Amino acid sequence: MTLLRSLVLTLFMLIAGIVPALANPMLVVDRDTLDVLYAQEAGQPWHPASLTKLMTAYVVFEQLAAGTVTLDTKVIISRKAANEPPSRSGLQVDSALTLKDALYVMLVKSANDVAMAIAETVGGSEEKFVAMMNDAARRMGLTATHYVDPNGLSDEGQVTTARDLAVLSLYIEQNFPQFMPIFGTRAVQLGKTRLESENKLLAHFAGTTGMKTGFICESGLNIVVTVDRNGRKLMAVVLGGQSGRDRNERAAELILKALSGSIKPTGQKVLGLSNLTDREPVNMRPSICGKEAAAYRDAQEAAFPMGLKGQPSYLTDEIEERIYTATNLGRLRDGIVLPRPRPQHVAINPVRPSVASAEVEGDLRGGIAAETAQAGDVPFPVPRPSFLN
Repeated sequence: MTLLRSLVLTLFMLIAGIVPALANPMLVVDRDTLDVLYAQEAGQPWHPASLTKLMTAYVVFEQLAAGTVTLDTKVIISRKAANEPPSRSGLQVDSALTLKDALYVMLVKSANDVAMAIAETVGGSEEKFVAMMNDAARRMGLTATHYVDPNGLSDEGQVTTARDLAVLSLYIEQNFPQFMPIFGTRAVQLGKTRLESENKLLAHFAGTTGMKTGFICESGLNIVVTVDRNGRKLMAVVLGGQSGRDRNERAAELILKALSGSIKPTGQKVLGLSNLTDREPVNMRPSICGKEAAAYRDAQEAAFPMGLKGQPSYLTDEIEERIYTATNLGRLRDGIVLPRPRPQHVAINPVRPSVASAEVEGDLRGGIAAETAQAGDVPFPVPRPSFLN
């Protein structure tokens, strides 16, 4: 297809209303200053897909800090968890992981079965855990965010915005920096199975430190990515991509524009962005998985060909992979472990570390004004030693 034909096709589709009139949400934030460097429909409600797991992880981190669970807590794959749609870990019903390994599998592979199992383990049930997620969203001021499940599968009630996703990601980094290496892990080795991240910037865009991708038909392809380069700490959010190539290349382009200075501070802080709560979330299913998908793909590729065969790409770096090895502990049922060799262990009267008081955090890298903080806002975490590989 020639460039002229592509442009004509794109124009026709716009006129015909096949291509959504609403521009896909995109956002670039300086993580040190919280300055908004670029914002496009950042407050438009959108389905988060597996970006939901950012909040699932945050709730777990809070419970680890509170001491209600530990990194060695066993996470068992229930039948309900095992029946969650892909992507999945491949673990059988009653298989177990430590909570630490489960976090890696959930965040790197985006495993829906493990996300459900974590919710059941930490919350006692999916419903109770989801209530904890929504409570955390309220305390963070994520005014357009609502959760229905812990993994982000299709549900019209599972909603967020690019603005809220950026704020959530900033809270994760500030309050729980010791867990950030999980989000920067390229693959998890689980037995003979290699579980890979769909965040291709981790392998091919220098300075990438995390965080998460997501996809369902209703959302298109989403990404939150953090990059540390040239002394800058940046974050890009891209929602509703037509393909993995589309979202990854667009995120890289936004970061490069911020680094080059071609996009500059808008004068707003990310916390000052407004959520458009009077709007309905966009449903991308017709354009991504429906009868309009082929025409929409052609139009998007014509408008943004980066990374296509024969076209230049921003993802050209070769970066050493961070790989984590997780262990399947075998099948557990009713708390009884099947026999296996165990090392001798002598109890030494461990002392549980003190839990942080419910101090009002009231500040996100200097970005939340003290007067906006309310009792019960997200507190600082208990200081923890680094434990990650």
